[in-house]
Amino acid sequence: MLDGRYRVDARVAVGGMATVYRAVDTRLDRDLALKVMHPSLATDTTFVERFIREAKSVARLSHPNVVGVFDQGTDGPYVYLAMEYVAGCTLRDVLRERGALSPRAALDVLEPVLAALGAAHRAGFVHRDMKPENVLIGDDGRVKVADFGLVRAVGTATNTTGSVLGTVSYLAPEQIEHGTADTRTDVYACGVVLYEMLTGGKPHGGDTPAQVLYQHLNNDVPAPSSAVPGLAPELDALVAVATARDAEARPHDAVALLSRARATRAALDDARLDLVPPDARGEGRTDASARDAEADAEPVGPDDVTSVIARPVSARAGDGTGEDAAALVAGSAGGAGDVERTSRLELPPEAGTRPERPTSPAGTGGRGRRVLALASGPRRGLVAVLTTVLLVLGVGAGVWYINSGQFTRVPTTGVLGKTRAEAERRLADEGLEVGGTREEFSGAYERGTVMGTDPAPGERIRGNGSVDLVISRGPKIVKVPELKGEPLDAAKERLREAGLAAGVVTEEFDAGVAKGSVIRTDPPAGTERSPDAAVALVVSRGAPIEVPGAVGRPLTDARDTLTEAGFTVEVAEERVHSPHPAGSVAAQSLPAGTRAAEGDTVTLTLSKGPRMAAVPDVTGKSTDDATRELKAAGFEVRVEKSFPYLGDTVSGQSVPGGDSAPEGATITIKIKGI
Repeated sequence: MLDGRYRVDARVAVGGMATVYRAVDTRLDRDLALKVMHPSLATDTTFVERFIREAKSVARLSHPNVVGVFDQGTDGPYVYLAMEYVAGCTLRDVLRERGALSPRAALDVLEPVLAALGAAHRAGFVHRDMKPENVLIGDDGRVKVADFGLVRAVGTATNTTGSVLGTVSYLAPEQIEHGTADTRTDVYACGVVLYEMLTGGKPHGGDTPAQVLYQHLNNDVPAPSSAVPGLAPELDALVAVATARDAEARPHDAVALLSRARATRAALDDARLDLVPPDARGEGRTDASARDAEADAEPVGPDDVTSVIARPVSARAGDGTGEDAAALVAGSAGGAGDVERTSRLELPPEAGTRPERPTSPAGTGGRGRRVLALASGPRRGLVAVLTTVLLVLGVGAGVWYINSGQFTRVPTTGVLGKTRAEAERRLADEGLEVGGTREEFSGAYERGTVMGTDPAPGERIRGNGSVDLVISRGPKIVKVPELKGEPLDAAKERLREAGLAAGVVTEEFDAGVAKGSVIRTDPPAGTERSPDAAVALVVSRGAPIEVPGAVGRPLTDARDTLTEAGFTVEVAEERVHSPHPAGSVAAQSLPAGTRAAEGDTVTLTLSKGPRMAAVPDVTGKSTDDATRELKAAGFEVRVEKSFPYLGDTVSGQSVPGGDSAPEGATITIKIKGI
């Protein structure tokens, strides 16, 4: 029992910071998960504060895709969180079992993850450790994001301690280089997770965490279609924009990336959504093939460990091998038992010292000497002759291969500066296909046009090869155009062409701007904004018009008056009783005297005439009693007194008792004098 309330039933998982148990809340009789900090860390105030911060942060997030936190407390040396228990597995378990996922399945997982992170981002928090291990998939198919243990408020996400806390494979370049983390670092990690779901492997690998970090800094995440032929270019574009090395080029938060993910799904047909990747395992595979694929599956390495990583002054130098980034990480998780744990990785005493390479690997010296022996003596001449023959044959084959038309060149005209569709047609004329696409900023090419190709224009490529297109996102910083007086649709189009998005549209009266045209924007024209930022539009309703009165007037007269004033008139089907004559106007939707725009609709309700009611007999009663009884029957009352006004008894009434009168009519009662 923990804290006299929680009965621990079984251990679920062990991490570097805490152990998770399945438990029962004996007070409420419900299953839950207990995350208990290791007692050895409970004396470290930094870890305890992070632990409590997780509880407070997640408790603020009421979202169906976030693992809920119920309670937080201490019991002696134990600091714990009581959390929602999700029966199921992690996304890492799914990837180990199935390898790559179909695009539909990958998006089915990605979208709820982004919804959860979007709620966190809008609440002012950054997760900072998104990876498949922190995505839970319940037995009922629900997807939930867990382990907000590294969460930070957006405004305090800058790391100034010289180290980075996170998982190597999913760190964004700015986390590694500057130690900063904001909503876009979560977007980057989600892009890496999407790549992993689509291909079954991580985009950047290496023998050491340092090599992985070097690739994050210096290499773009490759297009998933390079590993999974036939994958839709839209998915390549989604991964590319999420994992852009420049944080400014990514969607600004998970909500924006979720919008792009949904647009990508909508652009794909069923065949492309249900494409089965070559590395997928499960349905359609024999048990033997599944076991072989499982044996070949990528093992979880030290780059999967959530780690404290020393941040260098500069990590972009080097020869591309990752050796010059060795100072980024010293040591790694020892083995499979250490993966998926939070670890503290310390710098070596001399980060610049590198072990010298042995002159020959152990066990190869004898083999090398035997090779030399084979090439010496009487056989040397024979080897030379054979080498020469093979060289001549190789050169001849290469000349034949080139001259036989196996290669062509990427066209130098008709591609750059064109739309994607125009570029595809030009490439098709040369027998080439479009592979993947990615977007980059450019001040020289209009937004949406091709600014580059890979291979570059003029370079040689196989005749049946594919060319990747680089699409311009327009300038990195764009100015809000002047839109005053522009019709709404034209203004939205101009914003799109400028690389911005139309935001909320509101309306105001303005006699100086035509109805339906833009009065002003928020932010104002000339303001600099990042691409895809939203711009609110205020649209004119035209000059205000005072609504004329129509109640009590005949329908024809009322319709003509309102139409001449500039309004559209509609007549309600249902009629109502009113004091006005039958067929006249009983009510109007826009009251007389209010201001409305030209063309607004005024709905008229016609009268059925007054409802008749029986008049009570009040003669002989006091003035107060008579007035009260007549009003209760639905009539207005007028009192007439005769001189000398000393009496208080009703001597007569304008409509005799027992007769009928229109509801709301005025009944006159007479008070006789003395």
